[in-house]
Amino acid sequence: MAADYPVTPDGRYFVVRGRLWRKSDPALSETDRQALVDALMTARRDVGSALRSHDRDAEIAARARVDQAKRSLGERGPVWWDDGAPDLNRHMARTTPYADWFAALG
Repeated sequence: MAADYPVTPDGRYFVVRGRLWRKSDPALSETDRQALVDALMTARRDVGSALRSHDRDAEIAARARVDQAKRSLGERGPVWWDDGAPDLNRHMARTTPYADWFAALG
């Protein structure tokens, strides 16, 4: 999905409706990344199912699995880069150091 959206020059984020979203850790093997994405999608479907059935316990468990998958992918939790740059996940691109790059996209 991120391939459909602009990616910051350093490859850390993709932009959706002006907001930065952290990309997966590029150090993950394709096999590991795909297994984690599959687990994430299953957990997201389980959240929806729990919501439709009004099963709060199942929802909580499914949301915990979503969070774990996203952390394992590197999209949440500690950043996967090591240069000390802050995490700007969910920030508006126009208010970050990426502002000039984002403005140049048009």
